[in-house]
Amino acid sequence: MVNVEEAVIAKLKTHGETFEILVDCDKAIAFKDGEGDIKEVLAAQSIYDDSKKGMLASEIKLKQVFGTEDPLEVAKIIIQKGEIQLTSEYRQKLRDEKRKQIINIIHSNGVDPKTNIPHPMTRIEAAFEEVKVKIDEYESAEKQVDGILKKIRVVIPIKFVIKEIAVKVPSEHAGKAASSIRDFGKLLREDWQTDGSWVAVLEIPGGLEEEFHTKLNNITHGNVETKILNTR
Repeated sequence: MVNVEEAVIAKLKTHGETFEILVDCDKAIAFKDGEGDIKEVLAAQSIYDDSKKGMLASEIKLKQVFGTEDPLEVAKIIIQKGEIQLTSEYRQKLRDEKRKQIINIIHSNGVDPKTNIPHPMTRIEAAFEEVKVKIDEYESAEKQVDGILKKIRVVIPIKFVIKEIAVKVPSEHAGKAASSIRDFGKLLREDWQTDGSWVAVLEIPGGLEEEFHTKLNNITHGNVETKILNTR
């Protein structure tokens, strides 16, 4: 069971009442995502009106609101539908994860407008440090990208581009290539030739072009034809 002194509060406001439980922060988040045992999440198998004052919720109230007096069942509902107090360590963990996601999105999609080549990951990270980018641990990485791009463009030129690339792979490598490179972007069209070769047109983020070509060359040992049809 969780140490009470290290526990945080998870609470649910419903039916004009507030219900609280004491939980391990990490385990409660994991449980909300469908992992773990509720008994391992709780510091106490008790439902509170006010956990700081030690005021327990009455069984009558639990029955009326949740349809059960079982504290374990009520605790499950509170975690799934309520709010979990996050520790400073967990918030920092979330910020670090979001930071990595955002940098990866920018690296995968962005290029230097002058060279049309992606900036190295280390350069993007340095730009984050230089303009002192702040990460919101609660907002999705995708929603934060535009605002952060505006900030780092002050120190590095960068734009998001999509490239349309035509590919022709000979028959001996066609099957493996066709299955391996689909994850790079959107397959616009494909055709299997009478000689067994595979011809396709893919739309990929501009920042992934180098990785895309490296992957193709590794699969085909360089025996592949590619052509950029469009950049936008």
